[in-house]
Amino acid sequence: MLDIIKKASLGAVSNTNPVAFSYGQVTGAEPLQIQVDQRFVLSGAALVLPEAVTECRIELDGRQLLIRRGLEPGDRVLLLRMQGGQSYVVLDRLVNL
Repeated sequence: MLDIIKKASLGAVSNTNPVAFSYGQVTGAEPLQIQVDQRFVLSGAALVLPEAVTECRIELDGRQLLIRRGLEPGDRVLLLRMQGGQSYVVLDRLVNL
């Protein structure tokens, strides 16, 4: 009985699109669009952005200083597809060494 339950639960997880990592490239900044593995383009509500990939500016002595730049066309990013495949979390920008 226990083996049957284990097999059924493994089958259910494999059929629901568990999380997966993908690479993407930013093709547009406003609105943000990311092409995933040269297969399809994500935008809008399908993307979940952490603070680390959003622009941050501060004002100091009457000047605007850029602390962190946002995503720009040409940037490569690491994506995490959330279970179900409807949303992707942009984990971070990738750099070439």
